[in-house]
Amino acid sequence: MYKEYDQETLKKLQKTELMILKDFLWLCEKYHLTYFSFAGTAIGALRHKGFIPWDDDIDVCMPRRDYIKLQKAVKKEFPDRYQIMNAEVCEAYPLTTTRMMLRGTKFREEAFRELDCELGIFLDIYPFDPVPDDEKAYKRQAFTAWFYSKLLILRCIPEPVIMGTGWKTALMRLACKGAHHMMKGLGISRRRLYCRCRRAMMRYQGQETKRLSYLCDTNRFWNTIALDDLYPLRQEPFEDVYLNFPKNIEKMLSQMWPDFMTLPPVEKRKNHHPYELEFGEAFETNTEMAGGQ
Repeated sequence: MYKEYDQETLKKLQKTELMILKDFLWLCEKYHLTYFSFAGTAIGALRHKGFIPWDDDIDVCMPRRDYIKLQKAVKKEFPDRYQIMNAEVCEAYPLTTTRMMLRGTKFREEAFRELDCELGIFLDIYPFDPVPDDEKAYKRQAFTAWFYSKLLILRCIPEPVIMGTGWKTALMRLACKGAHHMMKGLGISRRRLYCRCRRAMMRYQGQETKRLSYLCDTNRFWNTIALDDLYPLRQEPFEDVYLNFPKNIEKMLSQMWPDFMTLPPVEKRKNHHPYELEFGEAFETNTEMAGGQ
């Protein structure tokens, strides 16, 4: 749900994220890594030539092999500037994505207010994996990965944020809280849930298939894209840089939001308005050093 930033804070946050993005692009160029953008970043590029006006994050995607190489490159090139955060680094991290976080900053969403992880201003990186051409096998893989990803969230977060009001929403919150404490009481390992999810996501790694996907979104089918719709990548302007997008990004976006070029009403605008936000003393120095300098 949309929560309003003051414009100075939002612009400063977007400027910081754009700086992280430029360092990411520098790494991709130096190490010949494939990436593309999607979701809100793609809508921003197509509709606004930059950030959606109220948006506060940038999303990029990478094939799994490049996703792994990128993490190593960050640690090698920017050990003092960036920290990698994911479930392999911190067992308490509840997602199957990776954050490239600016050291010396804080950005903690309301949903993560009690999470025992360091969380800073970040670039969100999604791993894309092969999915099978056979529809039944694809649906089995998608359900398994999605199911374990949601169990991981429930195991890591005592009270997930569920939007809405009324008795149904209250019942869902109570059920989630109960599921968390039950799994914790049974000693169900967060690491094991993550590993099972990752194994499902990577089930067809190394096989030649016609599609890639990130299966752990709200809807497990949203992010599946045919290689013919993905490559060759195309570039679109985003603020003062050009980003890679799938060749047919419009088709991919339509799977999530059929009317994505139309501004949504205020009540349906979403961002990650934080419980905690600090730019830190390193902000000015780091923004001046963007681009691998």
